[in-house]
Amino acid sequence: MTVDAMLPEDYWEVPSYAETILSDRRHRHALVIPVINEGDRIGRQLKRLHAAAFSLDIVIADGGSTDGSLEPAFLKDIGVRALLTKTGEGKLSAQLRMAYAWCLREGYEGIVTIDGNGKDGIEAVPAMVAMLKAGYDYVQGSRYLPGGKAVRTPIERTLANRLVHAPLLSLAGRIWYTDTTNGFRAYSARYLADPRVRPFRAVFRNYELLFYLTVRAGQIGMKVGQVPVVRSYPPNVATPTKITGWSDKVAVLRQAFKAALGHYHPQPR
Repeated sequence: MTVDAMLPEDYWEVPSYAETILSDRRHRHALVIPVINEGDRIGRQLKRLHAAAFSLDIVIADGGSTDGSLEPAFLKDIGVRALLTKTGEGKLSAQLRMAYAWCLREGYEGIVTIDGNGKDGIEAVPAMVAMLKAGYDYVQGSRYLPGGKAVRTPIERTLANRLVHAPLLSLAGRIWYTDTTNGFRAYSARYLADPRVRPFRAVFRNYELLFYLTVRAGQIGMKVGQVPVVRSYPPNVATPTKITGWSDKVAVLRQAFKAALGHYHPQPR
């Protein structure tokens, strides 16, 4: 029986989206890449992934790109399995709800997520998959672990992550994390389908889902691990990010505090 068949219909609060299937399922795990108007960055990343030929299916979670970077013909040639284009409300968390729900319904046993802006080194993808196969439910990538590398990370981001964000979510989640702002991570289907988690609720619109899933895993006794990763910011250009201005940064911090304080815990059914 699939995960989809085991869960009630009201479990799936997913934004509306368009689905473009480019190939059949080939692997047990999926690589979800959230993007919106990433231009050449996503093209270069997909070419690296295609050359690496990792044992997982690539699913693009598009927030509504208008830059022509996600042409289906190109995606099919480069080995992408599916393009999901969100047409409903919400930002990153809505894109992830859309893609994770689709992957569970397709029967994937686990999901790796990597940003589509080219900052993450893809070399750690096999380690993420290996952790899932070994029974881990949540795997967090960290540039601060031995073997990881932080390249040209803006100082304000380093300070916010190391001194505020990671300690806050570590205390709340009962697991010591070193890099909780890093979107390079992996989840088991078991974790995402657990009724104590309910990650597909519409309350997750912006960055809340990332922080909530970090906190919730340790709270309910899921098996949690970390792997070293490389995150590299490009030299001499604007930082590739959707978090711009102090209002956005304050909003993200507020979402982290809400996750730590249990604001997003599901209500008893």
